[in-house]
Parts: sequence; C-alpha cells; structure tokens
Amino acid sequence: MRTILKIALGAATMLTPAAALAQETVRLTLWHMEQPPHRVERIQELIDAFNAANPDIVVSQEPQNWGEVYAKAPAALAAGQGPDLLFAIPDFTPILKDIGALTSVADFVEELDGKHDFIDTAVEAYSYDGGVWAVPLYNMAMNLWYRKSVLEEAGVEVPQTWEEWRAAAEALSRDGVSGMGLPANKQLYTDQTVYSVMVNGGATEIYNEDGTLRFDNPETVAAYEFYTNLHQFSPADSASWTWGEAEACFSAQSCAMVMQFSVISTYDTQAEGDAEDLGVAAIPSKDGEDHNTISYANAVMLLSSDEARMEASKKFVSFLLEPENYGRFLNMEPGLFMPVTADGAQAESFWSDPMVEKYREQIETVIENSQNGRLFGFTSGLTFPSIAAISAQNIIAETLQSIVVNGQPAAEAVAAGQARMEEVAR
Repeated sequence: MRTILKIALGAATMLTPAAALAQETVRLTLWHMEQPPHRVERIQELIDAFNAANPDIVVSQEPQNWGEVYAKAPAALAAGQGPDLLFAIPDFTPILKDIGALTSVADFVEELDGKHDFIDTAVEAYSYDGGVWAVPLYNMAMNLWYRKSVLEEAGVEVPQTWEEWRAAAEALSRDGVSGMGLPANKQLYTDQTVYSVMVNGGATEIYNEDGTLRFDNPETVAAYEFYTNLHQFSPADSASWTWGEAEACFSAQSCAMVMQFSVISTYDTQAEGDAEDLGVAAIPSKDGEDHNTISYANAVMLLSSDEARMEASKKFVSFLLEPENYGRFLNMEPGLFMPVTADGAQAESFWSDPMVEKYREQIETVIENSQNGRLFGFTSGLTFPSIAAISAQNIIAETLQSIVVNGQPAAEAVAAGQARMEEVAR
C-alpha cells in the first residue's frame, strides 16, 4: 500500500511541460488612462509583440480614467489588487509614494538614460526625496489650434497677446461658430488650460520656496479674469467639457480656436484632414513676449514588491523605449505624445508614421513649443508633494468654476482657492 501511495503522490506532483511553463509565467497588469479605443488598440499591439517575444511573461492592460484613478489606485493597492505598472503624471506620483507603494527606480532610470538619453526635465519631475519614482515615457504640451483659412477669411492674425486673443475670439464668433473653445469643468483639462493662461501672465509659481502657497496674488487674479472674459466666446456647454468635447467642437468647425495638446487625430479622421490648413501656435502671452505652456512628461510607476514581477516590469518598459518600438508607442496618438529620449526623437518608427509625415510641420511646432513648458508645483527646481492633493481635488479648475458658474469675483475666488489648497495640503 505504501508503495502504491508513493507512486500516486509522485504522479500527482509531476507536471507536464505546459503546466510547468504556466507555473513559471510572470503575469503583469498595466493600468493606464489612455481610454480612446485606437490608443487601447495600439497599446495592445505592443503588448502582444512583447508577450510573443517573452513567453515567460504575460502583460495585460486595464484602461482606467483620470476622474477615478487618484482614489482608485491607492484603494486597489491597499487591498492587494493593484497593478504592477501604472502610468502617471508628476502630480499623481506623490500620492502613491506617500502610502509606501513605490520603490525608487533611480538605478533603472540611470541605465535607460545611458542607453537612450532622457530629456533632463522629464526625469527631474519624478526625482525628489532621494529617489526617482517613475520612468518617463512621453511628453505633452498645450497649444493653440486653428484653421488658417478661417482666420484669413475673418481678417484675423494669429494672436500673440491677450488683447489680440480676445479680439480674435470675438471676431471669429459669428454664424453660429464660437470663436474660442475653453473648458470650465472641475476636471484635469480645465486645470491644464487655466494654468496655461497663468504661466503666460506671470503666475507660474503657486508655491514660495519655503513651501507655502502663493496662489493668491495679483497675477493669478488677472489670469482668471482674462480666462473668464475669453470664456464668453466659448460654447454654452463648455462648463462641462473634458478633452474630447473640445476636439469634437474644433473638428465640427463649431469652435474656431481651441487650447488642446493635439487635435491632429480627430481633425484627420473626423474633419477635413487638410494638413495645409491646420494651424498650431504657442499660447498667447499677456504682453506678447515669452510664450509658455503647460508641459510635462507622463511616466510609468513600477509597483510590484515581488522581485520576479519587478524584473519583468523593467523588461516591458525597456521594450517600449527601444527606438523600433517607441515610435509606434508614441504614435498611438500622433502629435499628442512627444519623445522624452534623444534616440526616440530621431527614431524612424516615430517619423515614418503616415500621419506624422502628413502633419510633420505641426508636430515640429508642438515639440518647439514644449521647450517652454511648465507644470504647477514643479517650476522652481523644487518639488512640493502636497501638489498631489491639490491636483487630485482639481482646485485650479474649481476656482474657475466659482467665477464662471457661480459669478464670484476673481479676487474672492482666488483667495478661496488658496484657502482650499492650504486645507487639502495639510
């Protein structure tokens, strides 16, 4: 009986080659906020290529949305159900760092930097408290988009100053068309457009060097007053806009101008697709001198505490940054995602994409404009982790809503905005 039992137990513990392989397979979950179907499809193509080349690793994606992820990610990680890789922006990363979900990837970033040469500012936004907390993946910059023929027909020059911008929006508001499309929703997009106006009016810094807030200042008030004045030429429903509604308004020729990271994809697939007529310019500044914008590198956080999954995660990130793959990754949305590596900026896989070739002039302008990029809370060479709580609450956008929707004077709204920032930053 003992002999029979030993044989039975031995047979039970023997694994077929397929079963053994399944036991050794490392499974990774990727969360990202790139929800449009064509972006999800492109990411899946890259995942499939990686999985095929690495049969011991299986990556799967689970798209999320920016409206929920600030709260959802910490909760999922606390429950042991979080992702292994999570796309991030600089003001989101401190939330996960503060709950102990991140391990510094400084050595890995240094290794990648030696191979691909990161843009310095892309790494700096994730470097503080003695570590590097995410790996930069792609850059984004806000721009002013318009149709050249529409401005020419109205006798309007591309605006350089705030005064010219307002005059252009008013002149272009005719025949059922809104001269300017601007959001006023309590959402990240509005944070971004408002700050793009702020940095062009001298309100770049919202922190003092000692970490106290300086959001409530005359330059900020003036920026909100101008934005509100310009918003009167925006569609009535723009108080509830996110990025997609602005692109749709421009594509439908219902908005003559919009502030957006890129409109290329929707313009090409849902509108005229005439590259010669699509204009893009730096955002006008108060005095027409220095033109700035909101610009920042998106990155990926590596969250697994398991050594095998961490190594597999690094392998997947390395795969994405290889020039032959990197261009295909960036061009999931041509003109929106810009390279953060020197070899990526020269990669044939980036520039040979048919839509990039078609809109090369616009994309080169976007890259040029991004050189003057800023991001709230990351502008003085110092990093203030409390910006994560401020961003998560969309207080910059909330301040605008108080003015546009509730009719509060700009000075009162900005003062209340600073008080809210101080409250959540405690």
